[in-house]
Amino acid sequence: MKYLFVNSATTNLEVAILIDGKITYLYDENVGQNTSSKLMPTVEEAFKKSNIKPRDIDKVFVVNGPGSFTGIRVGLTVCKTLSWALKIPVVPISSLEVMASGYDENVISLIDARRGYVYAGGYDKDLNNIYKDRYTLLENVEKNIKYVSYESFSFSTAIPKLDVKKIINKHKDEEEINPHTLNPNYLKLTEAEEKRLNDKKS
Repeated sequence: MKYLFVNSATTNLEVAILIDGKITYLYDENVGQNTSSKLMPTVEEAFKKSNIKPRDIDKVFVVNGPGSFTGIRVGLTVCKTLSWALKIPVVPISSLEVMASGYDENVISLIDARRGYVYAGGYDKDLNNIYKDRYTLLENVEKNIKYVSYESFSFSTAIPKLDVKKIINKHKDEEEINPHTLNPNYLKLTEAEEKRLNDKKS
């Protein structure tokens, strides 16, 4: 089986191809704000170095958020187009799960959402979402966990680590979704949506 994995939801661009359980291409680099210009050349390089064509892919795994609004949209657009045009199944994955994938313990993944807020999600060593992904104040995370999860978490800072095989092994048998219904999972309203909502209230 041949799988394509794409994560453009944060400043770390991650693109991988797995063929029969072996990683034949992996790009995992901090590209800053250059996701839009780097994604397609990286995907093209992935196919070239893996010696396959896009039509050879059996399933696409794409991160649909939370994270950068622009980055998420870019990644989804590329993967939805591949899925629709070539009739390849597509499966969405949380960026918070991806951040926890390289650990064999309970992990709280955090993405800065500005103004004291974060996107947070807790995962165990098998990537089960035991602290539901959410948009919340950073100061509330530890307090919330005590009420919503019986799992134990130790709070220390660690760098997110990617384990593509672990992610794909968990999701490879999931039923794909219609690419036309695949939407970003921002976990919060966009600034434009917030503004419209506030305008209605005023």
